[in-house]
Amino acid sequence: MKFNRGRRHRRNSKAEVGSGGMLSKLPGDIQACNWDRLSELPADVLLNILERVGTLDVVRTCILSKQMQKLPAMLSQIVIDLSPRDLFQKSDVVADVTNKILSKRPPHITIRKLKLKFVLSPSRCLSIGKSVGLAMTTQKFDAAEFEIMTPLDFHLCTDAYCLLFAKQFNNFVHDCPDAFAGLTRLHLRNMRFGESDIPNILSNCKRLESLSFFMCGVGIGSVLHVEHTQLVELVMSYCVFKTVDLSSLPKLQRMTFGDWPCDENPLVLGFVPQLSKISLANPNFSGKTHNLSKLLANAPTVNDLFLEFRSEKIWVQPECPRVLAPVLARLRFVNLDHLPEECDISWTMFLLEAAPSVEDLCIIVWDHKCRKKSHESYSKKTEVKWEASDPDFKHKNLARLTIYGFQSDGNFTRYVRRVIQAAVNIRKVSLHDRKACQLCAEKFPHAEVRPSGYPRTSKEMDSSRKKMAAASAAACPDIHFCS
Repeated sequence: MKFNRGRRHRRNSKAEVGSGGMLSKLPGDIQACNWDRLSELPADVLLNILERVGTLDVVRTCILSKQMQKLPAMLSQIVIDLSPRDLFQKSDVVADVTNKILSKRPPHITIRKLKLKFVLSPSRCLSIGKSVGLAMTTQKFDAAEFEIMTPLDFHLCTDAYCLLFAKQFNNFVHDCPDAFAGLTRLHLRNMRFGESDIPNILSNCKRLESLSFFMCGVGIGSVLHVEHTQLVELVMSYCVFKTVDLSSLPKLQRMTFGDWPCDENPLVLGFVPQLSKISLANPNFSGKTHNLSKLLANAPTVNDLFLEFRSEKIWVQPECPRVLAPVLARLRFVNLDHLPEECDISWTMFLLEAAPSVEDLCIIVWDHKCRKKSHESYSKKTEVKWEASDPDFKHKNLARLTIYGFQSDGNFTRYVRRVIQAAVNIRKVSLHDRKACQLCAEKFPHAEVRPSGYPRTSKEMDSSRKKMAAASAAACPDIHFCS
């Protein structure tokens, strides 16, 4: 096979401008081929290759060949998802490429996925919205997603800026109704809305399946009522509301709710008949605890529960299994994150007693410095009042126990032994050392680190296994030390 070396050199030099060129991202066997041979492949094969890289890389690549210049408009997936730094530098490019690709598309080709991340700028947003809205009216979209960044990061956003960004976004929705009517996913951040704004957004986004808010809200005394017929996923982090009331979400399956500012009825679950996975996280600076039986009262369908104890403060109140059992009857997976290392983890047994269907329990213990609000004592910070579990309690479905931050002390060995005693069919126990927190290392580089008690040698591991299995009447499960 003969190569046109000069022509190949010129094309490769163009394609490799910058570090984001497509050639560096193609499989090795294609990189080894002559570029002309690549452009001569059938269109369906080329499209299959091109859809494995970002859309901006595809556009840059296809400029190099006349035969390939029509391909960007034939993509079934259009994904522009740049890093924040690149996004601010190329915000004009995002709008221009979106318009060119969508305006030249054959109407019979379905867009399986449209994902656009862009900066909230009135002129550029309007260009993107009009392009997407026009395409929505003439073509079929399986999924369409907007992730909207604000010109300022959250730590620089004053209330005035958040109000301004919310106003600009509301204008965007008003000016581009067709685009928002067809959206299936929407991510917003750093916005302070009026009381009717979020309900209006939801009413305009009729196909919306996933909605994410970060650092958004209405006000510390506000109640957000959420109603939508299609919403499947709702994510709310660091949002300012007194209460979030999920009034009617018949298709909601996944809910993430973190860092609520008010402790009085922060979450009310209304009509959520399909809710199966819920994640709750709270720094608990006030010290108030919550009963899961009340928080999850109308969600007996939950089978996956994630609880995060930010600032290493326990905000869940252990409850009587008889009270909690009706709520957790279908629970199968439990993850408890950021438990403080000094806290006796035996209190978590109340979840197993109340949830007979749990198959997998994961506990992650930390010794953070970066999450401490003050130098308050551990005893004040981690105090949990609980009653010892029934010594005759048996659990028939728990198969796996995983602990991160395991130490060879009585706190952990007693707990593992108690779980093994209760879980008569447990098959595997996985024990990991502490997770490393990069933020702690950066903020407190000279802070003294508590020595790890994680077993390192075979002798230490065997000794720990004997302590954990000594009182078990049943056959001991596999206990793995995963260093």
